[in-house]
Amino acid sequence: MRFRILGSSSSGNAALLTTPHCKVLIDAGFSGRRLRQMLATIGESLESIDAVFITHEHGDHTAGLKALSRLPHIKVFANQDTARAAQAKLDRKVNWGLFETGRSFQFADLKVFPFAIPHDAHDPVGYVFEGGDGSLFSPFRKVAWLTDLGYAPQLVREKVRECDLLVLEANYDLELLEQCEKRPWSTKQRIRGRHGHLSNDAAFELLAEAVSPRWRHICLAHLSRDCNDPELVHRQFEPLRNGNHNLRIDVFDPTTEVGEEYDLAISW
Repeated sequence: MRFRILGSSSSGNAALLTTPHCKVLIDAGFSGRRLRQMLATIGESLESIDAVFITHEHGDHTAGLKALSRLPHIKVFANQDTARAAQAKLDRKVNWGLFETGRSFQFADLKVFPFAIPHDAHDPVGYVFEGGDGSLFSPFRKVAWLTDLGYAPQLVREKVRECDLLVLEANYDLELLEQCEKRPWSTKQRIRGRHGHLSNDAAFELLAEAVSPRWRHICLAHLSRDCNDPELVHRQFEPLRNGNHNLRIDVFDPTTEVGEEYDLAISW
């Protein structure tokens, strides 16, 4: 398994997960043109993508569906409520693959575990993807993609605790959100609410309170460009390592396009 974030912020989110038998996108929150450009920089194309896994219907996770609808070979996985809400905004039918939230399923050589998260969408989910065959060069690995949630229920904490690589939202710093003049009071209330987004403090608490987590790599993502700062996040989360040199903590800068690739077979 190889994993790479293509982009992650309040403006758009997408990642590429590659296994020996498939290439999939996790969310498609950029236009088709931008997704093509991002993939081209790493020698990939939309035509090489086998499937897309959508977390929820908001535009910063589904903006690319219009372009993907022109590529019928790409299966777009979502639960029924998310698919219905996303399809309503499109003129062309998407090649949907419907799943039931909370029930795992197989796609190619990936085991997929979609689980419910609290956010102001129809039926938002986080994902755990498991791949590998247990061999020396392809050990069993799990990747969690967890963005857009107002708080972390116990179910969510348990799902992500056993993952090797965790991509977790750290959307805003409370003080910077309060000072932000671009967002009205009502928007700030939505962001801070139990169906909004995780603050830096809430994300830190989730990680710090985990009991015997398996994480070897944590990537903090979905940072707000206006209400957060990557250096601030770096400083706040670095103490989580607490001498554990096997734990790597990265912060995905919201101004970055196409992050580095992580090879889960050899990164540990």
